Amino acid sequence: MAVRAVRGAVQLERDDAQHMQEQVGELLTAVLERNGLLPDDLISVWFTATPDLHSDFPAAAARALGITDVPLICAQELDINGAMERVVRVLAHVETDLSKAGIAHVYLGAAGALRKDIAQ
Repeated sequence: MAVRAVRGAVQLERDDAQHMQEQVGELLTAVLERNGLLPDDLISVWFTATPDLHSDFPAAAARALGITDVPLICAQELDINGAMERVVRVLAHVETDLSKAGIAHVYLGAAGALRKDIAQ
């Protein structure tokens, strides 16, 4: 079994804790489902949020999904002029038999524009 990294992102419609929990929860669920993973396959998860998001920690959505025994960390994304607003990104380290090429990176909604080269 290999250690792989899975990327993903979602753009929120507004800075609201409930909305963040729903959207980040949807993103994490899609990352797991599209890669045939279970929460036990997660090693650690990094979240970043753009500087305009203040309502909650993105990691709270993982805890709400029952992901309670995985190290999680949140950080602020760089504040770059012209960057997409209200975006939560995820970088999950997982144990899987998938090859690097077999990993499905998940960019939901408008966030698909961030990485057209790897978004699936």
